[in-house]
Amino acid sequence: MSLQARDRRDLRRIGHHLDPVVTVGDGGVSDGVIAEAERALEDHELIKIRLPACDREQRRALAEALCATCGAELVQSIGRIVLIYRAAAQPDPRKSNVLRNQLAR
Repeated sequence: MSLQARDRRDLRRIGHHLDPVVTVGDGGVSDGVIAEAERALEDHELIKIRLPACDREQRRALAEALCATCGAELVQSIGRIVLIYRAAAQPDPRKSNVLRNQLAR
């Protein structure tokens, strides 16, 4: 799954006002973090994740590991916050950040 530049831009616009729903602690990408990210991606499709205060390379590695494990695409990374996207098999229009934004237009 590779996002086009236009898709990435639209997802960044939608994700701008979102709050982080998953926080990765000092323990890194644990089973609990993966389970919570999976649940959030299935419900919302587009989510923000807060990473621990470590150096840039470690944050990048954590974000890539989480995306690879969850089958998600990294949309944006700014500081300690990453925005990731994975299309749901059957998105719920009441929960999906992407569908709710498209219906509001």
